[in-house]
Amino acid sequence: MLKTVFSLIWVFAALLLPGCDQEESPLKVDLGKKEQVRHETSATAITYAYLPQYSHTVSHERHRLLVEFLRRETGYNIKQVFPDTFDQHMDMVGQGKIDISFANPFVYVALAQRYGSRVFASAVEGVEGNSKFRGQIICRADNPAIVTLADCRGKRWIAVDPNSAGGYLYALGLFHGQGLRPEDFAEIAFAPGPGGKQEKVVLAVWAGKYDIGSIREGTLQVVGEKIDLREIKVLATTPWYPGWVYSARAGLDPEVADNIARALLKLSSTDKEQRRILDAAHIMGFVPAQDRDYDPIRNLAAQIGIHLD
Repeated sequence: MLKTVFSLIWVFAALLLPGCDQEESPLKVDLGKKEQVRHETSATAITYAYLPQYSHTVSHERHRLLVEFLRRETGYNIKQVFPDTFDQHMDMVGQGKIDISFANPFVYVALAQRYGSRVFASAVEGVEGNSKFRGQIICRADNPAIVTLADCRGKRWIAVDPNSAGGYLYALGLFHGQGLRPEDFAEIAFAPGPGGKQEKVVLAVWAGKYDIGSIREGTLQVVGEKIDLREIKVLATTPWYPGWVYSARAGLDPEVADNIARALLKLSSTDKEQRRILDAAHIMGFVPAQDRDYDPIRNLAAQIGIHLD
């Protein structure tokens, strides 16, 4: 009986020996320790945002092909993000949540002043084919009380956003030149809600909720399917100012911004496929830009008392 027990022990030990290495030590696993799994793609994504002057749907459709082109050309994982407001857009740049910003020149000079953003390209827009744009002041065509800019005194004004260039600040500069100050209006309101603010200004004036509105030139075409544009009158058009700008947040690898700039400057309206990308974005092309190109915006801000810091 005792021999049988020893034999069984010997056989059992022999079966275990091939699976053990005398050089190996047991591995201790502490199940109390946890580590969050990180997705590598999220850490390497380049975030791209179009200042929300229009609805998120319009912003996406205008820049979807452009973002896809930049992905192909640069090899970067570029992700379009959608801030709800101008202020949120700027805050996200300051927080490092937006790497590449496509914004109006007022927002750019504020980003440069506050957070050290760096311009690298400017958009060429409009039939004129230049890198400047304008604002417009509108009213209902059947409003007999508003014929000239002077008639806007004491009226209710709806603008896009306090940081909107064509949709507020350019108009403010135009009124300033006519001797009108913000306190000379019965009210200055700003379009509510996330995105779509340019369209909301036109619709508010069309509905008679406000006497006048300020928008960037080109906005009326966006709402042309919603209202009869003959019922809207362009009361005045502002002077030309530097156009929309691409900038990189402070701390972004300069090589990344340079590669994206090269890809943008490569786009040509003479190429059929690239023309489709540009047409969707309502852009004719891109030109290199430097910070000093936006000094006229800084001068206008000082003239109308806008603080950029």
